[in-house]
Amino acid sequence: MGKLVTMIASDGSVVCHCIDSTDMVAKAEQIHQTSAVITAALGRLMTAASIMGAALKGEDSSVTVRIGGNGPVGVVIAVADNQGNVRGYVTNPVVELPLNQHGKLDVSGAVGTDGFLSVIKDFGFGEPYVGQVPIISGEIAEDVTNYYAISEQIPTVCALGVLVNPDLTVRAAGGYVAQLLPGADDASIDRLEKTIQNIPPISQMIDQKMSPVEIASRVLEGFDPELLDEQQVEYRCNCTRDRVERAFLSMSREDLEEMANDTKDTEVSCHFCNKVYTFTPAQLKELMQQ
Repeated sequence: MGKLVTMIASDGSVVCHCIDSTDMVAKAEQIHQTSAVITAALGRLMTAASIMGAALKGEDSSVTVRIGGNGPVGVVIAVADNQGNVRGYVTNPVVELPLNQHGKLDVSGAVGTDGFLSVIKDFGFGEPYVGQVPIISGEIAEDVTNYYAISEQIPTVCALGVLVNPDLTVRAAGGYVAQLLPGADDASIDRLEKTIQNIPPISQMIDQKMSPVEIASRVLEGFDPELLDEQQVEYRCNCTRDRVERAFLSMSREDLEEMANDTKDTEVSCHFCNKVYTFTPAQLKELMQQ
């Protein structure tokens, strides 16, 4: 399981959420059999979604983060609950691209730079909150930072990273989101900016076995940080047979009747975990009676 921590400056000026998401990104790679660059793209988005989800109030709350550009990956989606547990999906799990000019996986080339990052926060009641911003880099961390600045007007620093082994397994994954809180002065802003400039890449720190607490403490160096919360997080899909049945019941009677009259079983596969639910014609006819 991964670990997600929240630390705050002793003067209440800055908060930092940090996560080691290696295990849950590895689970996503195993489920979707993604190529290296897609593992990096999906892993980054899932990491950001986990941090966003854990910040929500209410046990029925969830957040869906979607990035859709003009790159070959198509759409990348991550959904997290209010505990930071996350699941993800990509349109095209296998894309092969040359390394970028820095010798790194070309996530921007896979995602594209023409499109939108969307964040949907569902609080379990009322209308969901929807925020959408144009993609500015396709590297995802910069796009998340831009989302917070424009949609939520919160000065934010976001770092996301995934290291992929030559055999396509996940070596390290994680991220942090540091945000200025109301009342932060210019000195706090300058101090945070200088600290961030001297911090190694997040994936490197995770690979060096630094814990989320150690990384968050590094981000908040000079702020006398205090630990607010820590929790275990994992790749978790909430699909059930009951949910699939409810989806069938939401269909038109004509479409459901057509499937029920087919001599073959109907199979429904979950996009997030690939679990297959099988319904016989007789079972579909029983649903029609409900």
